[in-house]
Amino acid sequence: MSKKTLQKKQLGRKTRRQIPEGQEEEFYRAGQWQLVWWKFRRHKLAQIAMVVLGILYFIAIFAEFVSPHDPLHRFKDYLSFPPTAIHIRDAEGRFHTPFVYGMKMGRDPNTFRPIYEENSSIIYPIGLFVRGDPYKLWGLIPSDVHLFGVGGGDEAMPLFLMGTDTIGRDVLSRIFYGARISLSVGLIGVAISFVLGLLLGGISGFFGGVVDEIIQRVIEVITTLPTIPLFMALAAALPREWPQLRIYFATTLILSILGWTGLARTVRGRLLSMREEDFVLAARLDGESEAAIIARYMIPGFLSYIIVSLTGSLPGMILGETSLSFLGIGLNPPTISWGVMLQDAQDIMNVAHYPWILWPVPVVVLAVLMFNFLGDGLRDAADPYVS
Repeated sequence: MSKKTLQKKQLGRKTRRQIPEGQEEEFYRAGQWQLVWWKFRRHKLAQIAMVVLGILYFIAIFAEFVSPHDPLHRFKDYLSFPPTAIHIRDAEGRFHTPFVYGMKMGRDPNTFRPIYEENSSIIYPIGLFVRGDPYKLWGLIPSDVHLFGVGGGDEAMPLFLMGTDTIGRDVLSRIFYGARISLSVGLIGVAISFVLGLLLGGISGFFGGVVDEIIQRVIEVITTLPTIPLFMALAAALPREWPQLRIYFATTLILSILGWTGLARTVRGRLLSMREEDFVLAARLDGESEAAIIARYMIPGFLSYIIVSLTGSLPGMILGETSLSFLGIGLNPPTISWGVMLQDAQDIMNVAHYPWILWPVPVVVLAVLMFNFLGDGLRDAADPYVS
């Protein structure tokens, strides 16, 4: 079978119909990764997910600059402050650039909870690249310029797009900072799980015998353990005097140790079906080492399965860290993550009076959905049997 005929078959009838007229030869001469990219471009939802995830990781990397306030700054005059209303027209009907009104604070005579009312006589414009709380970008570059905020100095009304928590810290800024841990724990955890799953699954499926039996029994033991109680037991075993950074990496390691079994099973099953193929026998006769046969000839044959497993594991890692921190057995304050922020939501009265403390929930849901959509697109693009 010629290369052109083979690539026609890999592209599929539906994809071939979408090749621009006059560019057929260019696509038929394309390599494997060019074909994968061409098929991935058809998956619009996956492309949207890639853009959204890119924005989330950009925010996580430049959190100091993007956040309007320092996440630890307590605004004592704005405890449990609701999300700030943004206006473009004042009380007299005149249009302005986006602005916020000043606030007047009172007290509920029955519950003594603070009540905030807009003071329409005072206007604070919202601007870009405004000066605010000082910070060090990545702990190295000192600055006090933020992407957006309210001008006017310390006397201006602060901008709280998602409100403040019970001690006056900006929820939006804390979500931006929390993305660093909540999103990076998925990448680090999946990287460790990927190495363990690919290595142990490859050894199990390629060599078989006693090694296969031992690895499969270990996998069965791990998968039969109840997940949440096991998380709680392992996390509770971490010394409380450890610094939060060490607890973060220990939590990541725990999630990784429990998350490699699915990929290992997938790799083992595919290698068992492929190790007797003619091309594997030809590689052995050609003097290739066992490691080279697995890496160069067998793993690329089920790349789409690996991609599905990886993109499916990322949301699991994020949800695992969020769940542990929410239950108070993972990360704890002053460390900032989406799960730590949700600890205040354990009190139903807080949720009832201040529902904006649940803002991390839709952010977690958004990140998980985007990873799933991206995984679907990558799987379809890397699978030669999907047209």
